[in-house]
Amino acid sequence: MKKFIYILIIMLLVASSCKVDVENPNTITAATFWKTEQDAQYGINAVYNMFYKPGTFSRWMWFRLDLTSDEGFSQSPWAELKEWTQFKYNNYNFSEGNSLTYQAFYEAIFRANQVLQYVPEISFTDENNKNKILGQAYFLRGLYYYYLALLWGGNNKSLAIVLEPSTPGMQPEGHTETEVFEQAIADFTQAQSLLPPIWEGADKGRATKGAALAYRAKCYMQIKKWTEAGTDLRWLVEGEGRGYYNLTANYFDNFTKDKENNEESVFEIQYSDANKAPAGDDDFAVDPNLGLNRGQFFAPPGIGWTDGELRPSLVTEFKKEKDLSNNYDIRLRYTAFYEGMENDFPNNTRIYGEVSNDDTWSRDNWKGRVFFRKYSSEYYRDFDDYYNPTNVRLIRFADVLLMYAECIAQSNGSLSDAVALVNRVRARVNMPSLVINYPSAATDREAFLKRLQTERIMELATEGQRWADLKRWGLLDDQAGIDELKSRDADFNNFVIGRHNRLPIPSDEVSNNPNITQNPMY
Repeated sequence: MKKFIYILIIMLLVASSCKVDVENPNTITAATFWKTEQDAQYGINAVYNMFYKPGTFSRWMWFRLDLTSDEGFSQSPWAELKEWTQFKYNNYNFSEGNSLTYQAFYEAIFRANQVLQYVPEISFTDENNKNKILGQAYFLRGLYYYYLALLWGGNNKSLAIVLEPSTPGMQPEGHTETEVFEQAIADFTQAQSLLPPIWEGADKGRATKGAALAYRAKCYMQIKKWTEAGTDLRWLVEGEGRGYYNLTANYFDNFTKDKENNEESVFEIQYSDANKAPAGDDDFAVDPNLGLNRGQFFAPPGIGWTDGELRPSLVTEFKKEKDLSNNYDIRLRYTAFYEGMENDFPNNTRIYGEVSNDDTWSRDNWKGRVFFRKYSSEYYRDFDDYYNPTNVRLIRFADVLLMYAECIAQSNGSLSDAVALVNRVRARVNMPSLVINYPSAATDREAFLKRLQTERIMELATEGQRWADLKRWGLLDDQAGIDELKSRDADFNNFVIGRHNRLPIPSDEVSNNPNITQNPMY
């Protein structure tokens, strides 16, 4: 599916209050579309197309997932954009910080709902092909409900669950965060029963059974159903899935365009530089931009906009231990650009077209700062732009191993088994087993779970996993947790417990639908 040009055909007309029925022969409608297997394929491709919208993973999602966590922050000259990473939410309708992403998620759900409503009525030569399309639609709908619950979900009825194509005037009932996670679980349950364990050829990269189980496990973990999550993850680690997944030999293989859809990939977004189209949100583009915009916004000064950067504490944490060859953890090299990087690793002077040296890091706009490196294009060119072709791995097998370890420990399973899973991830990058540097984490369950919080950031930093982790571990729920986060990220001085655990619902959405309520304390 890499480099596949998704065709936008889902801007279908819905019921109108107008009494006059005039059919435009040049307009695709629900009545004239949804007839053939090809229509069904176009329909599911249009759901995947939402990954290329600025409101989702091509751009603004990383401000919500990475910059709001204790990994990153913003010093952007765009004041409102910066404030939305500092828990300073004033205009709830701020597009780039809130409403654009919220709306894009529901548009993706709308597209998936069309597939789920209309495709069952289409005659297929092979029913397995129909089931695969439906499975993908369930998976993608579940994925967006997962992120809706993660970002906006609360204990009140703030989020709509929509299971059919929306129509004008529809005002769906609001639901709690747990109820939305449960809907995502129901979708992933359907998906895993319909999807194949692997795709071949041009379809490689589409959602699989393993991807559905991994995301279902993520949902279960957020609502503390450790046993159910562990069962799903066991399929990928010890069950049938073990034949499809493994850690790559080289950590960097997970962040290069040259090693995509590899054995560590559980689900990744297929980005491409095939179309140098404008990087906007044009739903009617015939050849839309399929590139990753993230690097353009996070690259160092003079290369990108530098709207986001990393907390120096991340580098400090990496440097607390050496590997078995007495070198720094190789994961640091591929996670960040930072002062002194050329001294810590061989052949590590390049920062796009810049050189890491004293002169570069003494510049006023570089001094003391740490910049994003993962998913940038620095490894093969001197610039970044809106057309980065590097796929984003939303779930890697390393994440699965660490989640499985957490579920085992949380459900009072074998601690030695959980430790072994973490050691497997550490061994890939030549780090010593836990018992060497953290002996209590190898023998005490609570110490292990606390150490796991650091192990996850070492392995998965800046990959969009940290916000879910902070919520799941309860670090956002009490003052002790906030104080810990403050020690790494000064933005948490602005954090109000019970309020900033979630984003505000865009004001327009609350005004237009009396059946949903604004989140607490907004």
